[in-house]
Amino acid sequence: MKDLKTVIAFTIKDMAKRKSFIISTCIILVLIVIGINIPNIMKAIIGDNVNAGETKILMVDSTNLFEGTLQSINQMELGYNVQVANNEVSFDDIKGRIENKDIDQAMIIEPKEDGTYKLRYIVENMTQVVSVPEDLINVLNTLYTNLQISKLGLTPEQMASLSPNFEFTIEQTEEQEVSGNLFVIMMLSIVLFYAIYFCAYQVSSSITTEKTSKIMETLVTSTSPRTIVLGKTIGIGIVGLIQICVIVGVALISAKVFLDPELLDAVLDMSMMTPYLGIMTIVYFILGYFAYALLYALTGSTVSKPEDIQSANTPVAILAVVGFYLSYFTMMNPTSELNQFAAIFPISSPFCMPFRIMMGIASTSEIILSIVVLVITILIITQVAIKIYSNAILNYGTKMTFKDIVKVYRDKNN
Repeated sequence: MKDLKTVIAFTIKDMAKRKSFIISTCIILVLIVIGINIPNIMKAIIGDNVNAGETKILMVDSTNLFEGTLQSINQMELGYNVQVANNEVSFDDIKGRIENKDIDQAMIIEPKEDGTYKLRYIVENMTQVVSVPEDLINVLNTLYTNLQISKLGLTPEQMASLSPNFEFTIEQTEEQEVSGNLFVIMMLSIVLFYAIYFCAYQVSSSITTEKTSKIMETLVTSTSPRTIVLGKTIGIGIVGLIQICVIVGVALISAKVFLDPELLDAVLDMSMMTPYLGIMTIVYFILGYFAYALLYALTGSTVSKPEDIQSANTPVAILAVVGFYLSYFTMMNPTSELNQFAAIFPISSPFCMPFRIMMGIASTSEIILSIVVLVITILIITQVAIKIYSNAILNYGTKMTFKDIVKVYRDKNN
């Protein structure tokens, strides 16, 4: 136990003082703060003008067809800043105003001989707008219809009966009710994948680097290979968990400080975050990390040069990506059998099950089965990794092939 603590402490100290780890963490934190401040940065650049992001349109209604109702478009929050002209405006005048950036677009309402009206939509070039915007067409039709209806002298009750008063609800055919903010779920899934994958990857890199620097001989002579594997895995996991907590903490604090409260509440619905969910997320992070970290410990022990790490880790990286995408895409249909399988399958359950819990569709039996399968998988990987690691740890030759790994494992069992 003392040797295990020593290896853990050595690993934590070694990881924490690496320049690459410090610099990458700082860069991530800076990018998070900048990313969250993008709305404030854009506001500072374009100023506080509420119309800065709106399309400025000149509506030329020389016949007063809409009888002064066009200004009401500005109160509809459609993204248009409407200027109304009740006198005739020539095409050349509109062209000059568009070139001078006084307006972005224009619409001329012209009567035709047959009693109908032609609406000429004028833009700087056809690459900006290929057709008249649908929302603008709808609002003009609505304004004109309401104007004509108001002239019929209908009672308030008759006017009210012309407008539909429908109440819309959404129901599902699945008996199991699903809840939760899909955006939050997917963002947390990405964070969890990053935490598990990149922290586990460090185990392989650390083992190979220390083999190259001959530090391993010192460790091997003072403690057992089992202690080294478990100690390095736990130590890097602790550092990784702290790093993720810092990243998530900075992101939440920055969002709270810099984002508009209404926007924050709309995007990040934190009502689903419960202590139980937090505990289960940490449990699956630890189990998922151990599964992938031990696989990376195995691949790291089969190479003797840092430049071979990437190719040696490719199979594990493919497993991690397959597991993540199996979880990620089945979230679109969380009650499907494929999503239930992903929550049990050990390569995807660390990414999938926490979010089934968040959505309220994970039963207690599913959670227990998922954890049991994941723990059994970890124990099997641990046994194989330690046996291979014990024989391959002092290998300074070429990278071991899969056939070599199988041979070493069988010889070790004999």
